[in-house]
Amino acid sequence: MSVDPLLYEVTFSDAEVVLAGSLAVPDRHAAPSPGVVMVGGSGPSDRNNDTYFPPIRRHLVNAGIAVLSYDKRGVGASSGEWRDATIDDLAADAVAALNFLRAQPGVRADAVGLFGHSEGGWVVLRATAGQDDAPWVITNSCPGMTPANQDRYALAKALRQAVTTQQDIDSTLALYDRLIEAGRSDGDFAEATRLVDSAGRLSGFVDYWADMDERSWEFLKRKQDHDPIPDALRLRCPHLAIFGGADELVPVADSVHLFSAAACNPDRRRRAMLAVEVFPGADHRIQTDGGTRLAPGYLTTLTRWIKARTGPNLDT
Repeated sequence: MSVDPLLYEVTFSDAEVVLAGSLAVPDRHAAPSPGVVMVGGSGPSDRNNDTYFPPIRRHLVNAGIAVLSYDKRGVGASSGEWRDATIDDLAADAVAALNFLRAQPGVRADAVGLFGHSEGGWVVLRATAGQDDAPWVITNSCPGMTPANQDRYALAKALRQAVTTQQDIDSTLALYDRLIEAGRSDGDFAEATRLVDSAGRLSGFVDYWADMDERSWEFLKRKQDHDPIPDALRLRCPHLAIFGGADELVPVADSVHLFSAAACNPDRRRRAMLAVEVFPGADHRIQTDGGTRLAPGYLTTLTRWIKARTGPNLDT
């Protein structure tokens, strides 16, 4: 029977930022266990990534795997500000979390890896690519392309599902493309707002632009052309890429192709094997039935894959 693990409130530092999180270790008095750092998705994600991480954490800990998750900088009890950060900054936070978990009693320092959901996948790929001794990395619904291309796909998908005309779709995507180019030219938020206003505040763009402010615009500019494939090419460890087949935010087939092409590159380390799992009918959070439950087999896939890469001393 699955039970809720005992969570410890912890803090650790990355340079001037103090990050707060929750730590769960299966049994501090038993043989040391493998561990996983869980990194949340885009926006102000906390240690639970809304409600997504707790059932995954519960399953992992009950399976004998220690788990650390943390509030993104500027969220919850963590200091700093995520909108002022770069992918490199967020990756450095993930490395600080990795080192903190490695140092905990009851945890095997050589068997701690990173799990990143959505944007967190880009973060953990960057973090892991810079580590010589990372045993494995898992990306969960992580696009294999830039944020600019992934967001355009998601916007187009949403527009096609709405009651709108092809002209509205074309006009909205053209506005999106103009904003991306403005970002590449280091246009400020005032320029971006003028572009949106001159387009007539297109109805299909309202949700995308609703929460945009100057700080968010600057963050998007820094992030929009981040390409995860160079990090995938630099991996020295196995990579599990998980997707939901019905994900409306990520172009799954294209992402699988891009990560697979990276794995086939002759410069990729031999140890950096790629495994891909696509769960048919599952959404961006690998959930089915309208987002009410995790896809069948998802949790088992996680634990078996991690344990297969952390030694035979744990039951499967």
